[in-house]
Amino acid sequence: MDVPTTPLPTTSVAPPPPPQLPSANLNPYAGFHRGLSLLHGWLPLTIELVALALLVIAIIRPSRRWWLIRLPICLVIAVAVGLGALWYMDDQGLASDPAPPLLWVCIGATGAALAIAILGWSRARWWYRVVAILAIPVTAASALVVLNQWVGYYPSVQSAWNAVTAGPLPHQTTLNALAGMRNTTPKTGVVVPVDIPTSGSHFPHRTEDVYLPPAWFAGPTPPTLPVVMMIAGEFNTPGDWLRSGQIMSDIDKFTAADNGQAPILVFIDSSGSFNNDTECVNGPRGDAADHLTKDVEPYVEQKFNASADPANWAVIGWSMGGTCAIDLTVMHPELFHTFVDIAGDLGPASGNKEQTIKRLYGGDAAKWDQFDPVTVMQKHGPYTGVAGLFDDLTPPKRLANGKMPNFKMPTVSEDQIGKGGVDGVMDDGEVGAAEKLCSTGQALGIECTIHTTEGGHTWQFAAAAFRASLPWVMARVGLPVPASF
Repeated sequence: MDVPTTPLPTTSVAPPPPPQLPSANLNPYAGFHRGLSLLHGWLPLTIELVALALLVIAIIRPSRRWWLIRLPICLVIAVAVGLGALWYMDDQGLASDPAPPLLWVCIGATGAALAIAILGWSRARWWYRVVAILAIPVTAASALVVLNQWVGYYPSVQSAWNAVTAGPLPHQTTLNALAGMRNTTPKTGVVVPVDIPTSGSHFPHRTEDVYLPPAWFAGPTPPTLPVVMMIAGEFNTPGDWLRSGQIMSDIDKFTAADNGQAPILVFIDSSGSFNNDTECVNGPRGDAADHLTKDVEPYVEQKFNASADPANWAVIGWSMGGTCAIDLTVMHPELFHTFVDIAGDLGPASGNKEQTIKRLYGGDAAKWDQFDPVTVMQKHGPYTGVAGLFDDLTPPKRLANGKMPNFKMPTVSEDQIGKGGVDGVMDDGEVGAAEKLCSTGQALGIECTIHTTEGGHTWQFAAAAFRASLPWVMARVGLPVPASF
């Protein structure tokens, strides 16, 4: 493999747009049917039907007292649990895309199963008790299945098992193994778990991951390569782009077509824990912004000889991560010059503005402006060399704004609704966000465009958007784009 070992040119001027390439595979569900599917097919339906059957068997009892007193109490508990979950989701601002009603039904059914097991225990026959106990985990599993179908988080049983058991990521190796791979020509890159020091932020984070392309191993010393910071959505783990997004096959195809070249990819932890929504800001939930800019960026440069030129750094984010991508770029153009915002919001949000100020900023209203992308851009003034791409989930009547070479947005057809996590409900939380952000940026010298498609707020869509934007991002950070990709 003949790969360059010289550093990238240290210039602040973005490279020219890449030439038009042949259309890639833009099916949002390509590659998401490996293994036993949790998104469609017989397994999710079987779990839901078994849950329903167990619940019905547990309910049907000969006692009159059961039907007149205890069962109505169980039904009231079921309704309360379902409505309580719905209220909590809305109150915490945990999702902008409305969940399917079946999710709240399944959550309520889980509450009913628990109530039936407790209230129906006395004087019940042994097999009633067994069925009632079995109904609890199975109804809970049905709720998780519907939740997963909504967001497309785990496409298969294998991916879910790997996440639960913290199984190895694709091409995973260790830091200690890198020295032995020096001056070789591996067919694929590797993923290395890293524990990045937090001296700049004191942000408590989980293990993060760094992808090193085959070109990184050529020569006696690592070449100076560009970097793409990868940020997942809310309720995330650092490996979600690789496990739930399953993007490694696309990266491998790109490096195979481009003589082993690709950027270093950094899969960061923006939350510190699964349910800690920081929105990549500094606040009571942790100084996530400082972690990404003061810890991650210098660590990658020093540890892996990455480029320090902002023209060679990009940020790609999905959902909450999309909001982070533009926010980091417009706040720190001295660090990043390129962003891809996939279905992000207008700005960091955790509910409405009042709730967001309270939750994310500890009641400090001044921090809203400090991390609000529109306000940041307006205060900063003209930008130089910064460009971004918005991939927006909107009704089909809204058209793309502008034209970006080498990018084709994936589409979601009607027959895919109900599959792969697509619920057919438009994501109203982002309506108008991309337009406002892009128009504000264009007025201040940021080259940007918006591509829209009708689809669900799912990992399948995020992965398809990543795949479609990859050639443009590669050219932006200074790498050649293969004609065959």
